[in-house]
Amino acid sequence: MIKAVLFDFDQTLVNSGDGFRSAEKQAQKKIFQDLSITSWDDFLSNYRRLRKIFHTESNLSRKALWEEVYWHYCRQSDSSVLEKWENEYWETVKVHTVLFPEALSVLQNLAGRYKLAVITNTQAQAGSLKHRLVQMPNLTKYFEVVIIAGEDDLPPKPDISVFLACLEILGVDRTQAVYVGDDWNTDICGVTDADFQPIWIKHNLLTRSWPNRETSVPVITSLDSLLDIDSIIS
Repeated sequence: MIKAVLFDFDQTLVNSGDGFRSAEKQAQKKIFQDLSITSWDDFLSNYRRLRKIFHTESNLSRKALWEEVYWHYCRQSDSSVLEKWENEYWETVKVHTVLFPEALSVLQNLAGRYKLAVITNTQAQAGSLKHRLVQMPNLTKYFEVVIIAGEDDLPPKPDISVFLACLEILGVDRTQAVYVGDDWNTDICGVTDADFQPIWIKHNLLTRSWPNRETSVPVITSLDSLLDIDSIIS
C-alpha cells in the first residue's frame, strides 16, 4: 500500500525550461565576449561538453563550470564576476519558472491521502542565497519534508542515501513510496538503485528531447495521472 509520494522539483512540479535556456544563453554570451575568442561554434561545443560532464557528476555549480571553461582556454577567471553572473543566472531561472497548471490542485488532493515530500538538487550558489523552491510557500506548504540534496551534508541525487534519508524522516518503508521525477539519471536511476518505485514524468508542456530508454518504469505526461497512483504502478 502506497503511503508516501516523493517529487523532484524542476520539470516535475514546475516548468523552468525557458528560464534555463535564457540563463544559459546569457551566460554563454558573457563568457564568450570576455574570452575574446573568435569561433562561437568551437566555444559552444566546448561549453556543452564541459556542462555535460558537470551534469553527469550532479554538480550544478555554474561558477565551477565557468571556471572550468576559462581553464580550458588557459585563462584566469575573476571569482567575484562569476559569482555575480551566477546570481543573475539563477534569478533569470527563477523569474521564468512557473508551476505546471495542475500542480497545486493535484498536490492538494494527494496531501489528503499521502505523505508528501520533495527532493531537489542544490543550485550550489555562493553565499546565503536559497534555492528557488523554498521561496515558493504556496508549493512547499503541501510537503512534510523538503530536501535540498547537496546541502547540509547530504549528497546530491542520484546518491541513494538522500532518497533513503527522506523515507526515514517520513517514517515509511521503500515498498510504501513512489518517486516522481523527470531526469533519467538523477531521478529514475537513483530511485531504482534505492529499490523503490519511480514514476517518470515527461510533461506534455515541456519542449525537450527525452532520452530513449527501454524501461518498464511507468511514464506519465501530466501530474493529473497521480490522482490514481494504483493504476499507474499496478
